[in-house]
Amino acid sequence: MTNILHDLYDGKIIPWERHNPKSEEQLKLSRDIESEVKYFTDSMSPEDRERFEKLLSLYTELSGSEDVGFFAYSFTLGVRFMIGVMMEGESEG
Repeated sequence: MTNILHDLYDGKIIPWERHNPKSEEQLKLSRDIESEVKYFTDSMSPEDRERFEKLLSLYTELSGSEDVGFFAYSFTLGVRFMIGVMMEGESEG
């Protein structure tokens, strides 16, 4: 069994490069979104298209920053859980 701390230190675990397989439902939603974006951008002036693409980019950036926050919170919660389990074990022994 490998040690997760060693794997993290050695770069074998890279959270931001995690494999994230997509379900068929996610793939369909992605295709639908792409189709709708194309529909709107095809009818826009170049200036409006540029602003719309910037808006989409801002949404993506926001989503990414939220993902980092959720990851950090989850990791912290997991650590706190483990500390609680270890403290509980020490008080029983």
